[in-house]
Amino acid sequence: METYATALLYATPFFIGFVLFEVLYGHFVKKQMHNVMDTISSLSSGLTNVVKDSLGLGIIIVTYPFLLDFFALTEIKETWLVWIVAFFALDFAGYWNHRLSHSINFFWNQHVIHHSSEEFNLACALRQSISNLLGYFPLLLIPAALLGVPHKVITILAPIHLFAQFWYHTRHIGKMGWLEYIIITPSQHRVHHAINPEYIDKNLGQIFSFWDRMFGTFQEELPEVPPQYGVLKPAGTWNPILINFQHIWRLIKDAWRTNSYWDKLRIWFMPTGWRPEDVKEKYPIRIIQDVYNFKKYKPEASKDLKGYSIFQLLVNTILMLFMFYNYSEIGFSGLLLFGAYIFIGIYGYSTLMDKETYAVWIEVFRSIAGLALIFITDDWFGLNSYFSIGSYLVGLYFVITIFGGVYFAYFEKKDILSNLAP
Repeated sequence: METYATALLYATPFFIGFVLFEVLYGHFVKKQMHNVMDTISSLSSGLTNVVKDSLGLGIIIVTYPFLLDFFALTEIKETWLVWIVAFFALDFAGYWNHRLSHSINFFWNQHVIHHSSEEFNLACALRQSISNLLGYFPLLLIPAALLGVPHKVITILAPIHLFAQFWYHTRHIGKMGWLEYIIITPSQHRVHHAINPEYIDKNLGQIFSFWDRMFGTFQEELPEVPPQYGVLKPAGTWNPILINFQHIWRLIKDAWRTNSYWDKLRIWFMPTGWRPEDVKEKYPIRIIQDVYNFKKYKPEASKDLKGYSIFQLLVNTILMLFMFYNYSEIGFSGLLLFGAYIFIGIYGYSTLMDKETYAVWIEVFRSIAGLALIFITDDWFGLNSYFSIGSYLVGLYFVITIFGGVYFAYFEKKDILSNLAP
């Protein structure tokens, strides 16, 4: 996990830098593809994902080294060939993992966050799951294990394969000629993220596009069918932690409410979106019918709230980067506590972005707990050894968070209402 945290320490600024470049490019060419609050929500989702993954939270059904020991029929020596075979094996497994996530109710929960944005941009690429707590991906690498691809090769290539899926989440690049027949391009991935009936569950490849052509899931972007983005059951919140568990919560409620014991069991393994008939009639859920005429989630937000939300995102990103930088010194129990501060912080300010009054209590609780930790330890997870007044700056941040939470939960709302009064 420490190696992964080190990789994220360098990768995170790289990704955020490209998101900012896309924002600036959109501004200068008068074709902005970003909504401030949506982008903050996407980047915040990315923070939760990398913190969760860096801590190794989840249950692994089986590891790749175990499969390698059990299934290997031969062994490819670590030459250029093994790297090529391993990359193709990873991409083949990625295609089927992706297809599984789009096909089965239970697995859709771990992927819905990535599709939840009603925009399509580089920030959307960073909407990654924290609900993928059941690690089964190595099972899809059995072909690699049969060929004896070394574990070290898979370990090195896996993050490269993941990071290589970032660039094509953009609307600023059109079709790419002959490359459309080889790799996943922005055009193909726009189709994948679209909720148009023509595009649903298409283009499931991750790096190479020929898997989709081979297995019947390819769809070209059609000029007469402009992609519309999001999910058919809209998230209706900027809170990435809530979005991660919305679908599983609906499944739990449906399984509880249905009168059929058979439906209680099979709902988890049925196609994505399937619901028992008795529950569907009694407890309807809003589903977008006309993809060209639906209201995007965009509650009114003042410039002050947008600025405050950006401030919270930046501070939590800096805190996370320090956590990665000081990973081994903090220790696992300290990392869990540090990660909790980041998670609760993201939950708090994204709930404030939703204009939920109860957000203030989350912000106040976290800030008081943070100030108490600084008072007790006279430090912030070893920050003072790098920067003598580091813990004082973190303490100041918590004080600002208390006042910000109170202001945006109560006073700004009152100011808006008084301005609207006749």
